[in-house]
Amino acid sequence: MTAYANRRTLLFLAALTVLLIIVPSGASETAGTMPVDELELAAEQEARELPLYSALPFAGILLSIALFPLFAPHFWHHHYPKVAAGWALIFAVPFIIHDPALGIYEVLHIVLADYLPFIILLWGLFAVSGGILLRGSLVGTPALNTQLLLVGTLLASWMGTTGASMLLIRPVIRANAARKNKAHIVIFFIFLVSNIGGALTPLGDPPLFLGFLHGVPFFWTLHITPHFLLTAVLVLAIFFVLDTLLYKRENKIPTERIEAAERYPLRIEGMHNFLFLGGILAAVLMSGTWHPGVSITIYHVHLGLQNLLRDAAILLMGYLSVRTTHPKVRQDNDFTWEPIREVAFLFIGIFVTIIPLLMMLRAGESGAMGALIKAVKEPAHYFWITGLLSSFLDNAPTYLTFFNTALGRLGMTEAEMSRILRGVIEHPEHAIFIEYLKGVSAGAVFFGANTYIGNAPNFMVRSIAEGAGVKMPSFFGYMLWSVAILIPVFIVVTVVFF
Repeated sequence: MTAYANRRTLLFLAALTVLLIIVPSGASETAGTMPVDELELAAEQEARELPLYSALPFAGILLSIALFPLFAPHFWHHHYPKVAAGWALIFAVPFIIHDPALGIYEVLHIVLADYLPFIILLWGLFAVSGGILLRGSLVGTPALNTQLLLVGTLLASWMGTTGASMLLIRPVIRANAARKNKAHIVIFFIFLVSNIGGALTPLGDPPLFLGFLHGVPFFWTLHITPHFLLTAVLVLAIFFVLDTLLYKRENKIPTERIEAAERYPLRIEGMHNFLFLGGILAAVLMSGTWHPGVSITIYHVHLGLQNLLRDAAILLMGYLSVRTTHPKVRQDNDFTWEPIREVAFLFIGIFVTIIPLLMMLRAGESGAMGALIKAVKEPAHYFWITGLLSSFLDNAPTYLTFFNTALGRLGMTEAEMSRILRGVIEHPEHAIFIEYLKGVSAGAVFFGANTYIGNAPNFMVRSIAEGAGVKMPSFFGYMLWSVAILIPVFIVVTVVFF
């Protein structure tokens, strides 16, 4: 992408952050507004009354993502931002006309409080990791590929699934440039590095970070280490067997490529970007631990000072990375801005059209999805229902919905839960809540691998792979892989742990 487009992307994200800071409280309020308490009551009432068909625009954007690349790839490549905007407007316009105050609030809330922090974090990690180049020759044998996936899986919990994915996907693709069959390598990369690997800390995946913000101790998620190990080992073993079979059917890697690997040992360029990566992770951790009690309110949407500073710090880290990394490093890394551009446009459509589904979930047993929520009673139910919904919906609010369902079922408050998990107080339902929370946590993280939209890195990895010439499966083609490989693994995990 051109330097002009690069500057335009930076200016766009910077302008959004500045807007959040300079707009004064109440500046967006119009004649259609109402007091906060009345607005919250209206939101609760609307959530209980929303019919299932209000989710049709969300189904529409999913089908567009799945079918247009198959049947109209040229149109999709040039017009996917318009398609995403069209589905968002199909939902948002009638919703706002039906109830202007509530409609504006819900759309602004998901854009300002959820989408912007989401895309800023992804942009920052994408920009910084794109400046780290693993130089040298790698030969994509089954053993090496398995080692790379293992390293990425272990890194994901500590630098985020997005950070680990963006750091390693290009070296993995380059290592396998001479392979005939390589789509499966990227698919398993998404399974492991972009999803399963993020299960051990709140830094790994957004739903776990959300749990941390609601009182779950930082290191509590290490309780699902056995679930993580079993899942990762099974998926890695399947990959090694499959990659070995495919490797044996291919022609051998050219001798000159093996000789090149011996002549050009591995080295890392752009090492200073690890400082910026650390700055991003520190900013994320700061926003979850420092609560100054200061916020800016835009049309009843409260934006905490710590979150605004986090977003500004992430933008700064990304900007410094772009400015201080030699352009040749990014060029040799096959870096372009198109993957993050695609995610930004498609996910704004997804976030807006997902509003009615999230409202139905918030309504609990009183909403259109009440029967589903009533059916969730056992740890295995929490694992599968949280997981299946996280495969298609935003896994962070899905996690929070069933986290609160578990608290409500056992009559706990968040404060009691936090003290229980820290061992400060005893509770008769302590053991069962631990199992519920394990199910919610593992389901929200693991099942994100089931679809391209289950977790944002999935989409970016696919886009980077396609840009490098790897023929990736379609939306439903990818799901055939995930159903065939991951669902049996999740069944084993259920039998062993739940």
